Amino acid sequence: MFQRSKFCYVWCLLALVLIALLDSLHGTNAEDVPRSKLSQNIGGPTMKFLYCYSCGYRKMFDEYVHIIRQKYPYMTIDGQNYDPPGFNMLLSRFIAIAKMLVICCILSGVNIFQYINQPQPSWWSWCIENKIYACLMLFFFCNLIEGQLIQSGAFEISLNDVPVWSKLETGRIPQPAELFQIIDSHMQFTDRAVEFNNGFAK
Repeated sequence: MFQRSKFCYVWCLLALVLIALLDSLHGTNAEDVPRSKLSQNIGGPTMKFLYCYSCGYRKMFDEYVHIIRQKYPYMTIDGQNYDPPGFNMLLSRFIAIAKMLVICCILSGVNIFQYINQPQPSWWSWCIENKIYACLMLFFFCNLIEGQLIQSGAFEISLNDVPVWSKLETGRIPQPAELFQIIDSHMQFTDRAVEFNNGFAK
């Protein structure tokens, strides 16, 4: 009776963890990054940054926001994490879910191998006996793998939904002077297009 209640408790716990993980992954990305949006004039130009958060580019994005806001205070700036290719993201999500399930099994002392009619290996016995150490090792090791999978190296910039810079293509992040020149050129081209359309409107 005790074994059956323990079995039901463990599987209910695992089901709740799985539902919570799937719900969080459905609403957000695996590596959720707080979106940073600075806006004062909704009708003005919009610049969007897609950067690799796990590469440490969030700090670079914040620096660019600061210098851009000084020269273009009317510009709306939006930044978020750049999702890697589909397979890498899918694999990192699978690892995140599997990590939580295995940690729950270790903390509950469940021998998952008996449900597949296999003898319990010695390394699993060690994990059950050293729960905290095993969970910490598993947590940090899986996080390391997840971080490697989602490292895209991206620092993509678009202005009014038009791509103006791609680190994935150029292999580098633009210098502030380069970015200012790109913004000025794009804005001049846009202004001329608006003048042209207004001047020849029927």
